[in-house]
Amino acid sequence: MYVRPAAAAAAAFLGFTLTLLGGTAASAASGPTVPSSPSGSTGPAGPAGPAGTPGLLGPVVYAHRGASAYAPENTLAAIDLAMRLGFDWVENDVQRTKDGELVVIHDDTLARTTDAEQAFPDRKPWRVKDFTAAEIATLDAGSWFGEEFAGERVPTLREYLDRVERNRQRLLLEVKKPELYPGIEKQTLQVLDEAGWLDPDHVQRRLVVQSFSADSVRLVHGLRPDLVTAFLGTPTLADLPKYAQFTDRINPWHTTISADWVAAVHDLTGAHGKAMEVDTWIVDDAATARKVQGMGVDGIITNAPDVVHQAVLGAFAF
Repeated sequence: MYVRPAAAAAAAFLGFTLTLLGGTAASAASGPTVPSSPSGSTGPAGPAGPAGTPGLLGPVVYAHRGASAYAPENTLAAIDLAMRLGFDWVENDVQRTKDGELVVIHDDTLARTTDAEQAFPDRKPWRVKDFTAAEIATLDAGSWFGEEFAGERVPTLREYLDRVERNRQRLLLEVKKPELYPGIEKQTLQVLDEAGWLDPDHVQRRLVVQSFSADSVRLVHGLRPDLVTAFLGTPTLADLPKYAQFTDRINPWHTTISADWVAAVHDLTGAHGKAMEVDTWIVDDAATARKVQGMGVDGIITNAPDVVHQAVLGAFAF
């Protein structure tokens, strides 16, 4: 789902939000500033428990592909902006290049979010898996969104992890289209390990791995049973117990759920012996945020984390 608010409205709201936070729109785009809060902080959503469990004041807010309503998705600029807005949970998508490098990009083609069509006009349909990491590193992943982001790059997973760590953020990592990339689950875990993301602190408090592929989630759980995992989708009530055997949460599209369905998920015990959770997506407006909050969801995944945060916390926001 590709949601991008009108530029003027987004800029106006962003300016208002950053004013409340003591910043400016210019400072938000200028680069990261490491926050003074401790590594375990959760940003404005309130204290959270292990790996994204709900805050005291409402659902955990996840910045989908970073603060992607205001910066090009899945870029370092987008996660830096999420940090500056006060959000430490960011979501991303992982795919693999022709020469085996893991990169952070949503689509399995490069055309929508880079200048691949112009840079490599004879390489249609510009599939990620048909380009080397070096080729992808030359692409402009920001200008499509706004000229102020010209020169943003498609980050490698390692570059992305290092920036999330530098920002003291947390990560909801999606293994994207694993059917295209045999072995990507094991490789992703290897990169996470090399970057220091599989130590107890990260595993217990700062990392969740999800996928639309039940087989992929099951494989990740088998390889690293200590990791928190999530299945993207809306299984039937009858099928939910099957998922509870290898995952900790179910992350559905918001239009497919009801309060009764959320309660049914909560009634199940997940792979780590705790009540299963529900993080829903993609919610970008206040009315829908309040609606799913009323259904009892544990988290909300959004392109506009400031909008959702304001909606679910109201007078407690910021």
